Amino acid sequence: MPKLWSETIEEHRRTVRDATLDTTAALVARHGLAGVTMSRVAKETGIGRATLYKYFPSVESIVLAWHERQVADHLAHLAAIRDGAGENPGDRLAAVLDAYAVINHHRSLHGRHPHGAEFAEFLHAGARVASGHAQLRAMIADLLRAAHGSVREDVSPDELASFCLHALDAATEAPTKAAARRLVAVTLDALRRR
Repeated sequence: MPKLWSETIEEHRRTVRDATLDTTAALVARHGLAGVTMSRVAKETGIGRATLYKYFPSVESIVLAWHERQVADHLAHLAAIRDGAGENPGDRLAAVLDAYAVINHHRSLHGRHPHGAEFAEFLHAGARVASGHAQLRAMIADLLRAAHGSVREDVSPDELASFCLHALDAATEAPTKAAARRLVAVTLDALRRR
């Protein structure tokens, strides 16, 4: 019985945390970061303020946790794409780059910074985002190493991975998904061994 009780408590905590993250993100989208208070989050989530403070000390900490969850979800999605794209390293690389471009294009559907420039600057400051980018860059560099012989060798895989990420960040400006995918084709062409 104690194990069941522990799992039930953990499940409840996870449910409350996820509801808080989702509610806060929706409130920030509607009212801006400065327009959201802990009281409002508690009310909209349907929990008491004291309970909310047991989970998070501030609205900013909730927003950061929401963003960390988004980054983790994107990385898990890209890893699943990589792992499901077959044995050919070139196909796996192309699939990950395509998925990354589509994620970036999806951001463009909602505007470059859907919650405003101040919100985006807050989210992307410091090491929080750097860790996610480093993981993604490492994933792409590993795929480039695996594709040795079919990708250019005059530039290191780490530098090529950075190139790929910067090139495909332009997908946020692509007017259509097809345009974002054309950027992937251009990027892959630039990687080919001559």
